[in-house]
Amino acid sequence: MQYFMSLNPLTLFRALPGSIAQGMIWGIMALGVYITFRLLDFADLTVDGSIATGAAVSVMLIRGGVSPLVSLLIAFLAGMAAGLVTGLLNTLLGIPGILASILTQISLYSVNLIIMGKSNQPVSVDNYPLVVSLRYVTDNAVGRAVFFVGMLCFLLALVALLYWYFGTEQGHAIRATGCNGNMARAQGINTNFIKVLALMISNGLVGLCGGMYAQFQGAADVGMGRGAIVIGLAAVIIGEVLFGRFASKRKFAFAYTLLAVICGAVIYYMVYQFVLWLKMPSEHMKLFSAIVVTIFLAIPYLQEKRSMKKGVARQ
Repeated sequence: MQYFMSLNPLTLFRALPGSIAQGMIWGIMALGVYITFRLLDFADLTVDGSIATGAAVSVMLIRGGVSPLVSLLIAFLAGMAAGLVTGLLNTLLGIPGILASILTQISLYSVNLIIMGKSNQPVSVDNYPLVVSLRYVTDNAVGRAVFFVGMLCFLLALVALLYWYFGTEQGHAIRATGCNGNMARAQGINTNFIKVLALMISNGLVGLCGGMYAQFQGAADVGMGRGAIVIGLAAVIIGEVLFGRFASKRKFAFAYTLLAVICGAVIYYMVYQFVLWLKMPSEHMKLFSAIVVTIFLAIPYLQEKRSMKKGVARQ
């Protein structure tokens, strides 16, 4: 009883806007994970390194006098460079995808240290006109409204751009390569080029997320990407499980799926905040993330298995 009395609902209510904002930013990373995990069918672990690379590049450029907005564009390019390395290791050197991404991820740890000069570099909203910041969410209602409207417009524009791109011939080639590489090659598609391109786009989005998240929390840290792939997978799976059926019945199904992935990231961070509010030790949150991903991965399989049993019983 004493434990439940110590839980203050107002504390959770005050923390939710920050969690939702964080989920919206990480939703950009989840879109990148969705491209490789679902569309390309490529196990890409580069994410854990490229998100920190985007953060490091953005923060150091801002500290060097570059516009925070321009720094995000360069963070996107830095993420693309990381994806390019993984793609070339896989296609040119024949290294299996998961090993190629691990090699890139490990290398990026040192690269990020070189970029920042040390393990952590701060960037304060008091000194720089940051594009996003937690201060915008927590200071006052007007700033919070402007932040959420701006983020929502940006995410909708990003989804619209991805929806258009994956409707082009090149976008269809990426989806065809992920669906059946042999058939795609038989149709004259250069699958090696397509793999590299998809990895670049995916990690470019991850790098952009890293740059935005570094501005949001006011610092870039060399270890900030640790476990990012788990969060990305959680967002993708949560979005698919909760909104998959709704999206499949719509005319613009792919656009709805992309929005569902972003919603999955927001829901993940809302649940994450709820668990913290329950005073679960912070060192156990990685375990929580793994459990969440496991549960949502298992749900479609168990539902399908249950449906098959019902079908057999009816026969």
